[in-house]
Amino acid sequence: MQRICPECGTNIVGRIDKKFCTDGCRNAYNNRVNKDGKNLIRNVNNRLRKNWRILEALNPSQKTKTTRTKLIEKGFDFNYFTSIYTTKVGTVYYFVYDQGYLPLENDFYAIVKRQS
Repeated sequence: MQRICPECGTNIVGRIDKKFCTDGCRNAYNNRVNKDGKNLIRNVNNRLRKNWRILEALNPSQKTKTTRTKLIEKGFDFNYFTSIYTTKVGTVYYFVYDQGYLPLENDFYAIVKRQS
């Protein structure tokens, strides 16, 4: 029984359960099949990384304050965060990995680093 590579169409030689003729064809096929989902994930991860870098740069110590304007000027996107932490008194912190921010009055934000 002839087996044909789903990527390039050549005959497959080797093990009976082999699905592709080469590793290159296997990689090309899987990259093509998963392309749409990977782009979304890649874009979200890039956005999260950028937000994290901005918070880290503005917060060299464990805790600081900044303005909404300064965050936006640096390219911060408030739609992307990894978790929400609500304290016992109801204060809501938004975290991007270990860097968090808390909305304060007059468009100020407290930036904190989560202790591990």
